[in-house]
This record gives sequence, C-alpha cells and structure tokens, in this order.
Amino acid sequence: MEIQYRIAAPEDLKEICELFDSAVSTMIQDNIFQWDEMYPTEKDFRKDIDRGQLYVGMIEGRIAVVYVINQKSAEEYINGAWKHAGEPYFVLHRMCVHPVFQNQGIARRTLLHIEEQLAGWGIHVIRLDAFSKNPYALKLYENLGYAKVGYADWRMGRFYLMEKYF
Repeated sequence: MEIQYRIAAPEDLKEICELFDSAVSTMIQDNIFQWDEMYPTEKDFRKDIDRGQLYVGMIEGRIAVVYVINQKSAEEYINGAWKHAGEPYFVLHRMCVHPVFQNQGIARRTLLHIEEQLAGWGIHVIRLDAFSKNPYALKLYENLGYAKVGYADWRMGRFYLMEKYF
C-alpha cells in the first residue's frame, strides 16, 4: 500500500477534521482521553495549513494520516533533559492515522518518512510529546528509538517529552 505525502491544502480541511473526529471517537472507546473538542480544533488545522506545516499521507485518494512539523515547542518543553540540545531540531505535532488505516504500519512508515524529510533539510533531531496513557503511541515511538527525556503536565494529563537523533 503506497502512501503519497504532500502539504495539506485548504480544501483538505473538512476531511482532516473528519479524520480527527473518527480518531478521537476510537481513542475514547479505548479509554485514551488525549484529545477532545477543545484540542485539536478546525482552527488549529487551518493555521497549520496556512503556515504550510500540515502534511497529509494519501492512500487510494483518501487522507490516511496527518502530521504537523515545525520548530515550535510548547513552553513546557523546558522540562526536557534534551540530549541533543545544541542541534537544530523540528517538533512533531498532532500525528494521527485514520481509524480505517490503523494497525497497518501507517504511523511507523510515516515517522520514517518524516525522518527522511527532515534529513533532506539537514535536520537530524526530532522532538515530540506523547500522552502517557496512550500505550499504542508510546510503543511505536519507543520501538523507533525515541527516548523519554522529561514530561509536561497539561489539561488532559501527563505527556512524555521524547527525542530522537537520526
């Protein structure tokens, strides 16, 4: 199954919102209360699209995965004991696979794609935060070599700060 990645366009907004709505419903069924109606929102996605930072992965004409990469980190990232503090880095935000495409290796392939994308820009460090009560995401990141370097406590609970050098 081939994934075609591209920068999201304004006309993708409705499908992106539907993807997140489906994913949040699935997460709630799995007792993962990471996202809700307050975050992420259509307004967040619109800003990401306007800034050229939101990417989609297409499979057979449908958006299968969404992610945002930029150099913005939350204030709470100060809590991280970053191992590559002197290196330029990007931060991964809001990566989400549509439930229809979950358990097919899409997230793993997307993370590897992001690493290739960043390496092409001369960047070899990626940071992210992962919800401490999302065992699927934590396993994925740890299996791909992301290391926990701290944590941040936000409205929905504790998130681990993670980093990878590639």
